Order: sequence, then structure tokens, then C-alpha cells
Amino acid sequence: MDRNAAVTVGVDYGTLSGRAVVVRVRDGQELASAVHPYPHGVMDTVLIAGDGHRLPPDWALQVAGDYVDVLRHAVPAAIDAAGIDPAQVIGIGTDFTACTMVPTTADGTPLSELPAFTDRPHAYVKLWKHHAAQGQADRITALAHARGEDWISRYGGAISSEWEFAKGLQLLEEDREVYDATEHWVEAADWIVWQLTGRYVRNACSAGYKGILQDGAYPSRGFLADLHPDFADFADTKVAHEIGQLGQLAGRLTADAAAWTGLPEGIAVAVGNVDAHVTAAAANAVEPGQMVAIMGTSTCHVMNGDRLAAVPGICGVVDGGILEGYWGYEAGQSGVGDIFGWYVDHQVPASYATTAAERGISLHELLTELAAAQPVGAHGLVALDWHSGNRSVLVDHELSGLLVGASLATRAEDVYRALLEATAFGTRTIVEAFREAGVPVTELIVAGGLLKNRFLMQLYADVTRLPLSTITSDQGPALGSAIHAAVAAGAYRDVREAARSMGRRVVAAYTPDEDAALRYDALYAEYTALHDHFGRGGNDVMRRLKAIRRDALSAPAAAPAEVA
Repeated sequence: MDRNAAVTVGVDYGTLSGRAVVVRVRDGQELASAVHPYPHGVMDTVLIAGDGHRLPPDWALQVAGDYVDVLRHAVPAAIDAAGIDPAQVIGIGTDFTACTMVPTTADGTPLSELPAFTDRPHAYVKLWKHHAAQGQADRITALAHARGEDWISRYGGAISSEWEFAKGLQLLEEDREVYDATEHWVEAADWIVWQLTGRYVRNACSAGYKGILQDGAYPSRGFLADLHPDFADFADTKVAHEIGQLGQLAGRLTADAAAWTGLPEGIAVAVGNVDAHVTAAAANAVEPGQMVAIMGTSTCHVMNGDRLAAVPGICGVVDGGILEGYWGYEAGQSGVGDIFGWYVDHQVPASYATTAAERGISLHELLTELAAAQPVGAHGLVALDWHSGNRSVLVDHELSGLLVGASLATRAEDVYRALLEATAFGTRTIVEAFREAGVPVTELIVAGGLLKNRFLMQLYADVTRLPLSTITSDQGPALGSAIHAAVAAGAYRDVREAARSMGRRVVAAYTPDEDAALRYDALYAEYTALHDHFGRGGNDVMRRLKAIRRDALSAPAAAPAEVA
């Protein structure tokens, strides 16, 4: 195979859109990219694809057909922009936000496409940030501890509401008809590969981290029956399937998929993967101690380790979960960029928007500039970054955001900076959990859209006291998928070799400032006190407030009061 002429395509499926990148195999040079927004976006209030059915709190759904639209539009556009002959493409790889679940028939048809289920919310894709299965997740966790299940330690002692079994149990308990019609409970990462190849292959990454597959086994029938008698065969009948290892060949591009994409029929299609995990290869950061933080709407932290350890509150540790031969660790924060976006969209006075418009910059840029001008701690605030719950290390999506220290002197930029700091404190909490478990973190590598904020990057280096490296690609997951495609096509022996040639980062682009780090230590101590009080100290006010909100939203609407 001539690496000089060969290219691969990587497709990254994010929360709001899918992006295709064309990559040269010999050196990882990105030749072109194209993005396609999902037509239906995220359905978290109304089932816009159906009858306008109003959704309960904490739901997040998508339409599976939107993912195929990315193949129809973004891939051909990227090939055209690259100006290459499609015959040069030797493989395609894909990645997804996880855990995103598709209920399907035996042939892979999403249930939402069946006329009988068009208006049934449970028939649609449950996006990763669908957190309405928290009650089911709590029960799975409690039962695992009560029964002394060994596998619970591989997930930091808790199962997330975002994952396969919690969402599956919610489906059973809330819409039995849709549950019974579900013949496969499929990770979206595997569903899209199924559409490309005509073969259903379950990727080892999602199965291990999100599907509780450890040492070749899922939770036992007895365990599942204790959750619900009719849940006993869930793993056997709806989840279990052929497992494909990362970087392996899942199949060949079908004629139909070739017509969608404009790519040659029969080229290699890599086993599916998770967006965070493929990014480690894109940054050439696959050795133990190199923690890759993919920072966008949320943050996922992944790292290889050469030993198995029980790290509290992680999302999972999986043998070969990132790279064969290592234990792959994953942790994360449910809200990061989402929090900054929420604040700018809903909490900032109009005068700031006017100023930003007059200067030709975004509100984020203006607030960052104003916040960066402050000495550390000058705002007198500390926040908890739980606006979308806590993924690690508490694994509790009933938790919510908090701001302490506000006064009449507090300004918009003060709160904005406190929120930036809170997310950095959340990452430090994760790093310290790893260290205390005997899995040291020696380098923090950042990928994702937020690395463009230089102030935020320096803040993270100061707070974590780690050298912070940055990936050189703006499309880390898509590049990582293209790297895995090159391996699946036979251009490289394995992912490590391909990462060395095709992935790269700027080492220690930011280093800690000792004076700032000392000042952040004091704020971090206050963050930790609040973190433990509300997350571990038995104060369940956040849960009570969420329950009150759910009751209010589910109650019949009151008649409008008459005005005299």
C-alpha cells in the first residue's frame, strides 16, 4: 500500500452535528473537513419529530436518521473540498458521543421509524445527556454493592444514568411495548457502522465502559432479575453481540453506503469508537500518565495505565479500552462548555452584548477578557460545576449547580470566571482521585473547542499544577477515527504505530504559574468543602429541589388568574 497517496475519512458524531475530515495516511495531514448539523437537533423539551409530545425533565432524545444525513452531506462535501480522487480513500472510521442508545428491530431499523412508535418518546435515540434514568442507576448501584458484585469496582463504585443498563431498565419500566419491540439495544457508535457495512459489530470500548462488560461477562441473569423479573434476559437478548476490538475491521462499505458518501464500495470500515477515546491517538498521547481531556459541551478524561486500580467515581476501567495492552481509564464532567453557554445565553445583561457587538467580538470573548484582568480570588466566589449533574467522581445526576459568595458588587464577569474555575476544580478532583488510587497523572492534554480559550487553558494548568499540552488538530475525534481507519485498512500494524505518524500535540504549551497556583489552592479548598458537603455529606437539598421541580412540571396547568 502506498501511504503517500492513501487517505482515510474520519467522521465525528457530536451532540449537535457530525463532522467529516479527510486525512492523509502518511502523516495525518488534514486535507479538508465539512460539518452537517442534525436537522432535529436535541429534543429535550418537545418531541418535535413526532406529535409535539412534551418531554419530562432530564430527557434528551435524537433522531437516528440525522446520523445518516451526515454521511450523505458532510462526507461528500469534505471529499470535494479536499480536491482528491475518491479512489484514494482506503477506509472510513467513526466515533460517537457515548452513551447514546438506539432501540432497533432485528435488522437495525430504529423503532422511531415504525409508524406504530412515531409518537412514543422511548422509541427514539436516547442521547448521552439523557439523565432521566437516575433512579434506575441508583438501584443498579445499590444492588451491586448489596450483592457484592466485583464489577462495580471497575466503575468507581457507581453506575451512571447515562449508561446502557440504566436507560434500558427505564425503558422496560416506562414503556413495556417499546421495550418488547426492541430486538437490539444498540450504541449509536455501532449503529452507524451497521449502516455503513450491513453488519452489526459491538465495539469493545462502549461495551466495556457503558455496557458493564468486564472479563468477558455482563451482569448475571440473577442480578438483573433482582432489578426487575422481566429484566433478567436483557443482556442476553438485547445487548450481547459480537465484539470488535478498536482499530479492527468491522466490515466493508456497502453499495448503498458508497452511494451516500461518494466513497468506493468495499473500502475498510473501522470498528466504532467513542469520541474521547479515539482522540488519544490523534494527540499521540497513548502512554500511561498522559490524561487526555476532550473539552466541549462536556469533558471526558481518558488515560492508559499499565496496572488495574480501583479509582473512585470513574466512568470505567477496561482492558484495551483505549489501546491494546493497557488498561484504559475514563472519567468525565457532564457539563463544561454547556455551563458557559447557559450562563452567556441566560444570565448576562444586555449591555454586555451591546459592548461585544460594538467591538466585533463574542460575549464569551468579552467576558473572558474582563475575567482575565482580575487577580485570582478577587471575585470572592466559588461555584460547583454540577449544572448537568456530576459524572465523576460522585456519579450523581441529581446534583445541580451552586454559586456561593455573590453580593450586590458581583458582576457578570465575576460569575463567568467562577464558572470557568469550577470546571477546572472538577478536573483537579478527578486527577487527585487517580493519584490517590495509585494511577499518577503526569501530563494533561487538551483537545476540543475550548482549547482556543488561552486564559482557560492557563487556568487549568495553574489549578491542576500540571503541564498542559494541546492537540494540534481542531478536529481531534475525527482525526482519531481516521487514524483507526488507517489501521483497519492495513496501512499500519496497530493504533500506537499509526498515532506516532498521524497524531501530534504541542507539549507543555502551558505550564503552571506558582503564585497563581497557590491562590487557586485556597479556592480549591473551598470548592472541595462544598463538593463534599452537598455531594457526600448527606445534604440532599439538590435532590429535593429537583423532585419539587418534577412535581410542578407534571402537575396540571393552573387556570390563569383573573385580573380585576
